[in-house]
Amino acid sequence: MAKLTFLGAGLIGAGLAEAAIGRGDEVTVYNRTREKTAPLAALGARVADTPAAAIVGADRIHVALTDDVAVDAVLAACGEGLDGALVIDHSTTSPAGAAARARALAARGVHFLHAPVFMSPAGCRRAQGMMLCSGPRAIYDGAAEALAAMTGSVRYLGEDPSRAAAYKLFGNAMLIAVIGGLADIFQMARGLEIDPAAALGLFDAFNPLVVLQYRGKAMAAGDFTPGFELAMARKDVRLMLGCMGERESAVLRAIAARMDALIAAGHGAEDLGILGADLPARAD
Repeated sequence: MAKLTFLGAGLIGAGLAEAAIGRGDEVTVYNRTREKTAPLAALGARVADTPAAAIVGADRIHVALTDDVAVDAVLAACGEGLDGALVIDHSTTSPAGAAARARALAARGVHFLHAPVFMSPAGCRRAQGMMLCSGPRAIYDGAAEALAAMTGSVRYLGEDPSRAAAYKLFGNAMLIAVIGGLADIFQMARGLEIDPAAALGLFDAFNPLVVLQYRGKAMAAGDFTPGFELAMARKDVRLMLGCMGERESAVLRAIAARMDALIAAGHGAEDLGILGADLPARAD
């Protein structure tokens, strides 16, 4: 049985803490809004009034907060009790913030790993999903077994403390882009008087994410040999926006503007993947 502290009892922190209680660990939890800790207290967690009180005697300190500012504030409130401790931060933060935090904590002898997750609250409770991790290899090796028990998959990304933060943002960017695309599809469906649920049924048979396997690799390599010309894709976007009518667009109008700028700069005959090139919007 491990003695664990969870700083933050939001959806992710509470889910991770609940799973730890279920595994038989001794859990202490702190949250700025104490009411959020009530369900965990009912399961047997000890609720601390301050971060400094929460970390006393902990084998591991898990952090699950909103952003860099919140993480830095709560860790600062832990005081000297943090020195020499093992801190595992599951928060989604900036890469620069994670790197600065790792340097500052290392100077105090704190063992720090950044380990953001691709896990829903239900996935946290069931220990299902993916955890990214970066930080010193020796610290990771010592914590790997415990981290594996928290999630279905742990991917170690190396000693660069900013790497896990970067990859978490890559993943969230894809999720947001997909949801934005779905939002526009539903707007198109409404404009055509088609039930959005029926429109969604297309993707039972058509998997658009296979594009990651072929066009994504070409884009990353800077290969824009045309398979779907930018100018033709722009024509399709015009048709899509026409289906929406006056309805709001989540992503397509912004994409159309980028396409127009690249076409004006002479890239219309190149592959749609040129959208991902590090190019100025217009020719010099």
